[in-house]
Amino acid sequence: LAGPRTVLPATALPTTGRDLMVALDLSGSMERRDFALDGVTARRLDVVRSLGAAFLRGRAGDRVGLVVYADRAFVAAEPTYDVEAAADAFDAAAIGLAGRSTAIGEGLGLALRRLADAPGRARVVVLLSDGANNAGAALPKDVARLAKQIGVRVHTIAMGPKETTEVQGYDPDVVDAATLRAIADVSGGRYFRVRATEDLKQAIDAIDEIEPTRTLAPAAPIWRELWPWPAALAFLAAALSVLARRTAR
Repeated sequence: LAGPRTVLPATALPTTGRDLMVALDLSGSMERRDFALDGVTARRLDVVRSLGAAFLRGRAGDRVGLVVYADRAFVAAEPTYDVEAAADAFDAAAIGLAGRSTAIGEGLGLALRRLADAPGRARVVVLLSDGANNAGAALPKDVARLAKQIGVRVHTIAMGPKETTEVQGYDPDVVDAATLRAIADVSGGRYFRVRATEDLKQAIDAIDEIEPTRTLAPAAPIWRELWPWPAALAFLAAALSVLARRTAR
């Protein structure tokens, strides 16, 4: 028979439910030394690896992964709750692993495929590029429309001092900011223009605010049965009484 029950206070519990993929440009232009890290001139990739790995380590509670792309795209870290493992993969990203061109559409498309098996969860891609789409068969804006259809937000980061609208003629060292902005607009994400390291820090902080990690659900009462405790004490008292009578004989 059940005895009395009581309601004990419950602390708010962390809730998650977001899958987040980073699509990282590893084209040759990421070798440019026009950013700064700890006050020293550094390659774009070194700055991105430092800040990006820290970003992933701070996503505890999310399932995170990494796609890298250049001539082609491949998965460097499958979606996982082990944010440390994903951050390590980010740290290990190196130019030349996937070629030296910029297949933005391929990188985004592969990230979407890795999120396709998580219906019902919030799904997000953070896409960073410092160039223009010049490889692969997938057109970035077409892939952005697919992202919208399947409910994936794409936040884009256009990295580099110059963009295509600011130069005359061909320049391999410019970012196609207009295309990256269009990807974000079509998919319902945010676009960030990064010309210096501080801009990248601000973009990452903004994404953390837009896509928060753990949130506290309202505290719920926890019912606990308390009758086993007095029942156990009564049983112990009875056993001691029987033992005492036997000893007295």
